[in-house]
Amino acid sequence: MCTAPYSLSAIVILKGECIIRVWHHGPAVQACKCPICRRLINLLVPAPLSDQEDDPQVGRILGEIQHYNCIFGGAPRSLTQRLQDLPFFIRRLFRELLDPQRTLPLVFRARMMMMVALSAIYVLSPVDILPESVLGLFGFVDDLLILVIVFLHLAAVYRSLLLYRHGGQ
Repeated sequence: MCTAPYSLSAIVILKGECIIRVWHHGPAVQACKCPICRRLINLLVPAPLSDQEDDPQVGRILGEIQHYNCIFGGAPRSLTQRLQDLPFFIRRLFRELLDPQRTLPLVFRARMMMMVALSAIYVLSPVDILPESVLGLFGFVDDLLILVIVFLHLAAVYRSLLLYRHGGQ
């Protein structure tokens, strides 16, 4: 029986014990692939647990998941994988920001708010590197690029925070 739900960086929700079985079935020195979408799993993030926190089997699975994150959490990821993971991390980040039960470090909150505010000011201001008034639709490329860079950076910082919380160095 699988317990302890987990979200993968592959944006799939599976049970912790099933993930550990998949990992132990293959080579233990390699990150395992998601059995659904076949992408490499390089970070496991716990889903909220309420009634099973005292179960010893859940504690064992949490220890295995923490060990997995220690080994594979810092693995290099390609730009395409970062872009694919972006919706998962941004959605989870904003959910955590709006939930009063969860706490993010004050420095992280301030940094995130500053980045979002500065990028919004740049996108909304008439002063641009590529002005829309001269270049038309092509002028929006720099605005889009700024937003992509900001969101990729937010996702990377939030991912490192999750890695630190759930088994990283």
